Amino acid sequence: MPGTFEPLPGGGAAVALDDVEISIIRSLAIQLLELIGPGPGGAAPEDPLAELFAEGPSEPPADPVLRRLFPDAYCDPEQAPDSPEDAEEQRAHSAEFRRYTENDLRAGKRESALAVIGSLDALAPVGEEGAVLKLSPAESRQWLGALNDLRLAIGSRLEITDEDDTDLLYRLPDEDPRKPMVMAYLWLGGLQETLVATLMA
Repeated sequence: MPGTFEPLPGGGAAVALDDVEISIIRSLAIQLLELIGPGPGGAAPEDPLAELFAEGPSEPPADPVLRRLFPDAYCDPEQAPDSPEDAEEQRAHSAEFRRYTENDLRAGKRESALAVIGSLDALAPVGEEGAVLKLSPAESRQWLGALNDLRLAIGSRLEITDEDDTDLLYRLPDEDPRKPMVMAYLWLGGLQETLVATLMA
């Protein structure tokens, strides 16, 4: 089971993690939370009902990682619009969509990252052989979302845009400063892949 998710009887998934792996995932999830931010009303909104109906931003985030996590809904980065009018219409639709969905998307990503941190913090003390993390089906789906977000964030920092970029990263020399980030990206990909397979079994 080390490094791969396996199904649990009755649903859910389990994976064995050592203390270094736990520390890496937890640290990355905390960094993701810091990047996403606390939300429009902070940690304790005065009026939860007003918070529920608060409009989000209409412009894409400036940070390239956040742009990857919260992409424009109506703009295809790989296909240019047919005309300036089409481009303007796409921007207007994307801004409207973002205004009414981004707050919820951010909240969902925060919730998944917090679930990852919480489940790691709840593990029994890690011995020499590590600990076994057991997730319910709902927790497994939150982990899947968080793993995907972490890979998107790291992939954006590494400027991975297609499969060819990944192939080049495999061949980076050990002294390249990007190597640790690449190793984390590939390892999280393996975890994500086995979790998907587990949930589909």
